[in-house]
Amino acid sequence: MNFKKKLTLVGAMAAVAAFALSGCSAAVTPSGGADGAKEKIFVNLSYSGNNWQDEGANLAMAVAQAPEVAAKYDVKKVISGSDPQKQISDLQSMIASGAKLIVLYPISPTALNPVIQQGCDAGVTFVAYDGTVEAPCAWNISYITGARTEDPEQAFFGAQTAQALVDLLGGTGEVMMNRGVAGTSTDTVHYDTAMSVFNQYPGIKVVNEFYGNWDSSVSQQEATKALAAHPGVDGIWSQAGEDGVVKALEAAGMEIPVTGENSNYLRQKLSEGWPGVSSGSAPAQGAVAVKLGLKILADGADSVPKDIEMPLPWVTTETAKVCPAAEFVDGCNFFAQADDSFVTEIFEKSVLPESSYTAATTGAAVSALQALPSMDTLAQPASRRIYTRGVCDAGWTPGPVEKGQVPAGLPGCVKKK
Repeated sequence: MNFKKKLTLVGAMAAVAAFALSGCSAAVTPSGGADGAKEKIFVNLSYSGNNWQDEGANLAMAVAQAPEVAAKYDVKKVISGSDPQKQISDLQSMIASGAKLIVLYPISPTALNPVIQQGCDAGVTFVAYDGTVEAPCAWNISYITGARTEDPEQAFFGAQTAQALVDLLGGTGEVMMNRGVAGTSTDTVHYDTAMSVFNQYPGIKVVNEFYGNWDSSVSQQEATKALAAHPGVDGIWSQAGEDGVVKALEAAGMEIPVTGENSNYLRQKLSEGWPGVSSGSAPAQGAVAVKLGLKILADGADSVPKDIEMPLPWVTTETAKVCPAAEFVDGCNFFAQADDSFVTEIFEKSVLPESSYTAATTGAAVSALQALPSMDTLAQPASRRIYTRGVCDAGWTPGPVEKGQVPAGLPGCVKKK
């Protein structure tokens, strides 16, 4: 597999993301520059309209509008949509208006590089969350290469959930794959690492792939069509939107293993005995990205690693447990009061103790920020850098990673001999 070439082509794929998304950005107008004017922070979403993006933006804004931040900065949210050129244009407007910090969900890992570099040259700090960018001057914070909390060698959502599905199927069976948004680094890394696992098992056959676009309704519609074409499928590997996949299976009278992300509905079904795993990306990282950016502004560029991995949550049929209220306590991991598509992973206590169910659902400002601890323990290993930067670090070269990572043999970076 020409892995490096595939990564560099991801940006071009973004322009053909095949779906309409709600939300349009308003024009960003210059309003600063006068003596005594507040500096500017922007939270820039490439799109909105699903629970994950809404919760991530709410948590980011809740942190960005904390009293001590609001006293110093004007904070604005801008939704750019799924067109890379629109996000580029919006970023240019933010830079021109005097942005100090831009926290963004990038629609492409490569298409934004020139405008990000333009902003860096003008003194803007960029922090990308969940989706990553290859621009060297930007910071990345993401789960896409992250490892399970209980075992730091078990890395990559795509690989770990694929392996879990293989194990649930006993190493043989027909599998369908529900992908995310075409062209994003998130979808590409998830898919590539999942396929690296499936390809190791001759008994596993991928019979259908569809793009659910991380949307519950679209995922349900696409899964329904796929099930009609493949009624004998044995398991489904899914990115976000897996609650729609489960509902499509229920409508078809099927209960087969599903590995997916962190929807409230999947965890509810797991708690009732449905076979599967809930893992994946947490909207909490939007707020962590804001705290990271604030720390860079306060303490300098060397105060945090450039590439940060957040831990990969992991909930199974045996461990899914409903929460009595709106907090994760005593091992609980989903909410009785939340809607089916609510993304449960809104807490990251070690780095985001300010998070709350209210902040995730409303964006209400937190009362105060707590200091961000050292992020050194969350620094991405150099062996996984090619997934988020497109290249390996100096002294490293592309190759299969055989040690310190399960499954062994996935493409990555290895030290030059």
